[in-house]
Amino acid sequence: MMHADLIDQEDFRERLLALGFSIPQGVSADQACSHALSGLNAERSTALRRLVEELLGGSATLLPAVREAISRTLLPALAPR
Repeated sequence: MMHADLIDQEDFRERLLALGFSIPQGVSADQACSHALSGLNAERSTALRRLVEELLGGSATLLPAVREAISRTLLPALAPR
């Protein structure tokens, strides 16, 4: 039996919580991204950037809602200026 690492909205929320972001239970991936950005400082920005790189570059499968939320919300906010 093959087990795939699948990242859904709740898994994504838990990863953000592990980084110290305050993300309410039951929110969508879009809402979780918005909450993460609302309390962003330099240290959290670095941690969030690493998480995004890990999720997008890793072998785990992101559910479409999570991938789209990251692409639409986090990538533009974390892009170097």
